[in-house]
Amino acid sequence: MEEKEAMAIGVCAVADRSTIPAMFWAGVRSRAGRTIFRQKDFGIWRAVRWEELGQAVRETAMGLAALGLEPGEVVSILANTSQEWVVADLGALCAGGVVNGIYPTDAAAQVEYLVNDSGTAHMFVEDDEQLDKVLEVRERLPKLRKIIVFDMDGLHELDDPQVLSLAKLRELGRAHDAAHPGDWERRLGARRPEDLAILVYTSGTTGKPKGAMISHRNILATCAAYQASFPQDERDERMAFLPLCHIAERVGGEYHALYTGAVLNFVENPETVPENVREISPTVFTAVPRVWEKFYSAVMIGLKEAGRFQQRAYQLAIGVGMRQARLREQRKPVPAGLALAFWLARALALNNVRRAIGVHRARILVTGAAPISPDLVRWYMALGLEMVEVWGQTESCGAVTGNPRGAVLPGSIGPMMPPSEVKVSADGELLVRGPGVFMGYLNQPDKTAETLKEGWLHTGDVGKVDAQGYFFITDRMKDIIITAGGKNITPSEFENQLKFSPYITDAVVVGEKRPYLVALVMIDHENVERYAQDNAIPFSNFASLCRRPEVQALVQAEIDRVNKHFARVEQVKKFRLIEQKLTAEDEELTPTMKLKRKLVNEKYRDLIESMYVDAARGIG
Repeated sequence: MEEKEAMAIGVCAVADRSTIPAMFWAGVRSRAGRTIFRQKDFGIWRAVRWEELGQAVRETAMGLAALGLEPGEVVSILANTSQEWVVADLGALCAGGVVNGIYPTDAAAQVEYLVNDSGTAHMFVEDDEQLDKVLEVRERLPKLRKIIVFDMDGLHELDDPQVLSLAKLRELGRAHDAAHPGDWERRLGARRPEDLAILVYTSGTTGKPKGAMISHRNILATCAAYQASFPQDERDERMAFLPLCHIAERVGGEYHALYTGAVLNFVENPETVPENVREISPTVFTAVPRVWEKFYSAVMIGLKEAGRFQQRAYQLAIGVGMRQARLREQRKPVPAGLALAFWLARALALNNVRRAIGVHRARILVTGAAPISPDLVRWYMALGLEMVEVWGQTESCGAVTGNPRGAVLPGSIGPMMPPSEVKVSADGELLVRGPGVFMGYLNQPDKTAETLKEGWLHTGDVGKVDAQGYFFITDRMKDIIITAGGKNITPSEFENQLKFSPYITDAVVVGEKRPYLVALVMIDHENVERYAQDNAIPFSNFASLCRRPEVQALVQAEIDRVNKHFARVEQVKKFRLIEQKLTAEDEELTPTMKLKRKLVNEKYRDLIESMYVDAARGIG
């Protein structure tokens, strides 16, 4: 792009990476004609160039300036992951604001709390559904001034002085920019690395959500650490579908893509993720364990319906892949004969599996935000893919440990990622120190003091480290079960092995101060329904499917399989199925689709007690 064209979209002189606006605008200047986004709408992928994004962000920022946004004021976004989300985020940051994401699954009461606690001045919402939540409680939102809507379908007749469209905001921005020369450059250059950039609310299990304060320095230090560990550039293709409210997608997805120039591909909707992944075939793919489990389950179910030749070819090929993966895990050389056999195995069957998932071009698969079964990691390694597990949390601004490429150890979260430091405390808690550690919790100095002590972040995760510096998560400190017999149990170990089954989506092991362990199990609706149909098992709805004896026996067989790997005191003696098909809309699930242990224990208390009736009577 020529200099005069660059100046036409208002590139300022800032070309460093000291703040997100500076980093972003440096990217606009150096990559103007390259693609940064693709978004699929109505079946068509549309590419967005850096210069187009720059124009949209500038207009949005100047629109917020026209509305009176002052430096440090909070702008909230209530929407699903999309390029409009990113435009609103970057526009608010470039205008000097602080951005707070709100999950679109949150109810009106939750929206009210988050808007008030954050002191939100202006708010972006996706559509009429999200707007309704805000309007329902706006009489109790004293600091909220304007609401900007991305999609005005169904709202064209709305006449409300507090509400305007994103298109109208950008129009105001163009007029403000023309009338106030220099305001854009002044705002863009006014941010400092130590300034607050974003608020990320962590889910409250015992109280209200806490707003973690993340600075520009925190974010860019994390991006630099990611880039040192997992280098990417403009040639890479990535997917964007996890919630941008979550630290993993916000920093590891949006900001790191802007940092490196990798192309972000926004899926059409959550249901089309598998299809969209196959269409794009990302070179770098980051997802939560639930996604990797679903891909694996789909392959296993597909094999059950395949012909004998295909089944046999897969079994032979995956066997070869597993042998090679085991040698790599043990840091042993792969004999030439095995390497040749693996090349043939890929040609015979494994490449077809990779294409069926959509990862045949992937250089690296990244998993995080929840524990993953080591056997599942080995399966992806057997396909010839490199899956690295990383670990971190909101308060550390994302991952601070990660398995190095070429030295993956399944079951481990890897060594620390410099410059972060990680150590194990005397009581087994993992502590973190480094430039990514957050500024504290908004409006909660006591909680901040409990979490940050002498420069170290107390993560609440229990773990250990081996002689090679690889860390292992045992469990959350609050989740460790102490049975009636005084035995300490780590429930996640059993749960992760159980979730390796294509018929089980999630599970919660229970047994605090109890004579034995039991489990609440959530079945994979699609796979179990197909199993029932293939075996002529009648059912009328999800609950009746869960109650079928054949389905109960299917789950029992999976529990028996996992029990074989555990000592008797660590085995699950009884289980019950959750007879409700849970989605992201339900309070039992986190935004990354994990069951909330405390809430599940409370909500299904009677179901849990039913598994201890015999013990209470002294029978078993």
